[in-house]
Amino acid sequence: MIYRKDYIPITTPCNRRPELAMHPTTITIHNTGNTASKAANERSWLTNLTNTRTASFHIVVDEYEAIECIPLNESAWHAGDGSGPNSGNRTSISIEICESGDYDKTLDNAVKLVAKMLKERGWGVDRLRRHYDWSGKICPRKMYDGGKWTGWTEFKNRVATELTGKDEENVEKAKVYVNGEKIEDGFVLEGRVYVPLRAAGEAFGAKVNWDNDKKIASLTK
Repeated sequence: MIYRKDYIPITTPCNRRPELAMHPTTITIHNTGNTASKAANERSWLTNLTNTRTASFHIVVDEYEAIECIPLNESAWHAGDGSGPNSGNRTSISIEICESGDYDKTLDNAVKLVAKMLKERGWGVDRLRRHYDWSGKICPRKMYDGGKWTGWTEFKNRVATELTGKDEENVEKAKVYVNGEKIEDGFVLEGRVYVPLRAAGEAFGAKVNWDNDKKIASLTK
């Protein structure tokens, strides 16, 4: 799968790239809701002058490629839950999964992409969110399955398998405490305990930063 960056201009109408700094803590999964559109079409729609919606996303993926449309350290309008400091719009990287063409291949690409992003950040599948989790919208709709969300559970398990070699249910969890206070769980893989860096760092009062271009995580206190 090709991964490329094609950022929409800051001047894009309807404030779709608001230039609000973001330190993401989760990744939110969406479906595009368009059965005839490829990733390139979705990227073009963001700057189409007939588009009057104040809505945007970070990454869109199809059966051939993934396109990063807004830098991952900036907010996008995708969660439908406003602009509060703890909203999905202000804290979560959004990934749109295209519904056109070979959807199984697109889903394979999305699984690999999400697993790679989680691994780069030292995160587990507990950092994954649905659009539904932020605003109650039935999205990603192709994972809804009449309210059972079996597609969502399967997607998370596939990401966990890609990430750790085990599905989510079989990953050995590690409870993590900082000064006696429980924080987010880590996991055990091949004899090593992986601890969520942001959760642990912030519990110590440190500022945690991720440089996606240089792939550097830093803690400053």
